[in-house]
Amino acid sequence: MNEINQEEITVRLLYKNLLQYWNNADAKGYASLFADDANLIGFDGSQVNGSAEIEKHLAGIFANHKTASYISIVRQVRFLSPEIVILCAVAGMVPPGKTDINPATNAIQTAVLQKKGSAYQLAVFQNTPAAFHGRPEDAENLTNELRKALELAKDV
Repeated sequence: MNEINQEEITVRLLYKNLLQYWNNADAKGYASLFADDANLIGFDGSQVNGSAEIEKHLAGIFANHKTASYISIVRQVRFLSPEIVILCAVAGMVPPGKTDINPATNAIQTAVLQKKGSAYQLAVFQNTPAAFHGRPEDAENLTNELRKALELAKDV
């Protein structure tokens, strides 16, 4: 197993903070993790460009909807260079007032991060439905894996 270094810990923490800002319905905090010229591709295919627009977009969502909370598993952190990193994860969502994930909202998440000075920022974040068309066993396996992660998170 590969040893996790401080740079990878920093990248993983940024991703964790991203999901925590979502879970707290904090559009300003969420957008603060993105570069000024970043791109966000939402679960429904919405494309939002720039940290200011990301904040505005999410503020509207959070003002009009009680959003589900994320639970995630990081699959890979890959450094393309000392300044460019790709993080790949899977995520599930627990609807408001529920205790279990909704399998219909499972997603594959990809983040591209860039290092500016000593800090990382999100350059691109894409949230793709994990539909697994024609492969129901893969969808079920992912749901079960995310449920285990949710149980572990409850124990913390």
